[in-house]
Amino acid sequence: MIKPNINFANKFKKANFLSLIVFFLSVFFISFKGLNYGIDFKGGTLIELRTNNSNIKISEIRNSLNLMNLGDINVKEFGALNDYLIKIEQKETNNNNLIPKIKEQLKKNLNSEINFRRVENVGPKVSKELLESGIIAISLSLAAMLFYIWIRFEWQFSLGSIIALFHDIVITIGIFSILSLEINLSIIAAVLTIVGYSMNDTVVIYDRIRENLNKYNKLDISDISNISINETLARTIITSFTTLLALFSIFILGGEILKGFSFAMILGVLIGTYSSIFVAAPVLKYFKVSYKTLEKEEEKIVP
Repeated sequence: MIKPNINFANKFKKANFLSLIVFFLSVFFISFKGLNYGIDFKGGTLIELRTNNSNIKISEIRNSLNLMNLGDINVKEFGALNDYLIKIEQKETNNNNLIPKIKEQLKKNLNSEINFRRVENVGPKVSKELLESGIIAISLSLAAMLFYIWIRFEWQFSLGSIIALFHDIVITIGIFSILSLEINLSIIAAVLTIVGYSMNDTVVIYDRIRENLNKYNKLDISDISNISINETLARTIITSFTTLLALFSIFILGGEILKGFSFAMILGVLIGTYSSIFVAAPVLKYFKVSYKTLEKEEEKIVP
């Protein structure tokens, strides 16, 4: 088997410059444009409906609902030709007769049989709790990863892995902000999965770097990082490629419900693979990690 010999170290500076631009661009959009929160986090009503008339336009459905003064309304095609997804930022969540009224209104104005295939109703208090729980879940997962790497490796490796994780999460969420894609509970699940996937990729490279620091103790950390990345490159490519095959299958064939989740995962795998090589590894160079660093840490452990 031919071993790759790509000089990744020469591309570290350019890659880090690109990462900083994309990172701060993501922060800018998240801060000023904000995120397109779904019903899970905003509160309101989600209705998936099917009609028996393929000539109905989205504007007709929207106009019909606007007559009821329900507040913010979003209507889009969903799956099959006659399927639509309606999101209503409902202000009155305690009205049990609302759904039958909406159905009757649509049936009357559209002159078509209406079938509500799915109805979800989330109150503002519940949505706020869900958002807070999502943020806490992501924060706790990052803290747990930090603790694990701190024990598993030296503090420089721990900081490098957390920087890479923040890079992956912020850019993924930033892309959702730029494209105005919906953020819901499934996206939070995707972000948590990305944290695990990215960390796994980073640990494999860090483990090899640590091993090679003992093996090639005269070499600079940039050269050792280069050797380590090349040695683990086949594993990284195969793992990422097989994961992406499954995710693209879900994205294409899984229907509208899984599109957001699978798209977030695809972004996470691509960005996570990139950050393991071009973010996590260069951090060790900036902290001037060497064989002496390992010796000092071992001296602290062994009295």
